Amino acid sequence: MNVEILTVDFLDRAVDLYGDVVGIVAHDGTEYTYGEIAARVNQLSHALSNMGVKKGDRVALLSPNTQYFIETLYAVNQIGGVFVPMNYRLTPEDFEYIVNDCQARVVIADYEFANGIEQVRDSLPADGYIGYRADQINGEWYDYEEALSEQSSIDPERPAIAEDDDASINYTSGTTGDPKGVVRTHRTESWHALVLNQHMEIRDDETYLWTLPMFHCNGWGHTYAITGTGGTHICQRTFEPAGTFRRVREYDVTFMCGAPTVLNRLISYHQKNEVKTTGDRAVRIATAGSAPASPTIETVEDEFGWRIIQIYGLTETAPIITTSNSPRRLAMRGRDLKVKQGSATLCTDIRVVDEDGNDVPNDGATIGEIVVRGNQVMDRYLNKPEETETAFNARLPGYFHTGDLATIDRDGMIAIQDRKKDIIISGGENISSIEIEDVLYDHPEIKKAAVIPTPSEKWGETPTAVVVRNQDTDPSEAEILGFVRDRVASYKAPTSVDFVADIPETATGKVQKYQLRQKYWDDQDRVIGTE
Repeated sequence: MNVEILTVDFLDRAVDLYGDVVGIVAHDGTEYTYGEIAARVNQLSHALSNMGVKKGDRVALLSPNTQYFIETLYAVNQIGGVFVPMNYRLTPEDFEYIVNDCQARVVIADYEFANGIEQVRDSLPADGYIGYRADQINGEWYDYEEALSEQSSIDPERPAIAEDDDASINYTSGTTGDPKGVVRTHRTESWHALVLNQHMEIRDDETYLWTLPMFHCNGWGHTYAITGTGGTHICQRTFEPAGTFRRVREYDVTFMCGAPTVLNRLISYHQKNEVKTTGDRAVRIATAGSAPASPTIETVEDEFGWRIIQIYGLTETAPIITTSNSPRRLAMRGRDLKVKQGSATLCTDIRVVDEDGNDVPNDGATIGEIVVRGNQVMDRYLNKPEETETAFNARLPGYFHTGDLATIDRDGMIAIQDRKKDIIISGGENISSIEIEDVLYDHPEIKKAAVIPTPSEKWGETPTAVVVRNQDTDPSEAEILGFVRDRVASYKAPTSVDFVADIPETATGKVQKYQLRQKYWDDQDRVIGTE
């Protein structure tokens, strides 16, 4: 039997089986059962339809982690619309680019971030603007709650929706430049959520705390997976450590996600405040991006009592395509396995290939590019056919090319070595910036670190460490360089250290190295490492 799989199936199941269960706890503590959520979703669907939104139209949302983010996602999809979540940390110029790129019919924005839209509103194609707490927004905005109150809560008539229809457009985080619109279908979103459920061990009594931005890959798919399984979403508008620990205790949180930077901020807060880290149940946290340093894993697992699950993926892959959550392998190889990105998830074809598209040896040492094929991989880049063609055919036709360089070992475990653009080639030698960053993070007086290529007359480029010191510490450049040289091959060691107040990151904790590189390469004929 062939049945279309749609994103709205996840909310439908939650309503049918868990209609009286609290599905969402808002930031202010307001509780909504799945039955109440469905009623509000229906009201928003009617409001959007009355504003002219039809099947295939795009609705852009600018919101932190809120109940109405989840409501908007399902309301748009059930009338056949395409959901476009935006990163609230972007600039007005970025919003202008995204809304025009996707040709959004309606824009919905949170009162805290709507001014970024208002600044460029005259140049946007949208016909309607809905604001959450519109009375706190400059300009003319239709109030979100008012829009709902004026509509019926009965089910809207759904158009014929196919699983290959567009469901969402997620814009890349921009670690290498302008964001690209990643088009995801109902099939890719749904398939990813099912894979996520399996590997993240999601159950119907789950209490999931939103520390990860919902806008990022639709919250790594948890907007679907937690809902469809019947768990409870605990909303925290934006991440901050005190609120995270409080909600973990108050709501007996069992699961959350966060980049290594989130883990480090939690550790820093806990060291100063020594708060209780769990409720009555065990906590697990999935982390992605660069692998957390071993001391970070030890602190979170041994002092917090939380279990870390390492995953890997990209916006283009939903994201999860590998995980180290393998009790069998962990029992055999120990906790150090968690610094690897892991092996392929169910029904996912992962390969690590050389420049000619041939598989590298499974020796855990030879570096190649990760390519992937699976039902959770994006459909295309919006309005970018050439980039789409390259992404699926650069080295190995039919596979999405991640741009990440890695090794693969005998157990199929992937270990990221670097982005292609972040490998430093100094005097003909390839140097992994991640390898050096891992060493820097072992230094007790370093809070953040990034290693980038900088110009060198002798070597073409040379590694430079960009470092944020821990508060009340003052390590010298010589001390840090010596620390690294004692731990890596001499040719890999940075030749200089640049102390900075902070390092630019995306909302999910990825270091924006292209911004760091600009300072050093602006006066050069070409920027090595960005081509």
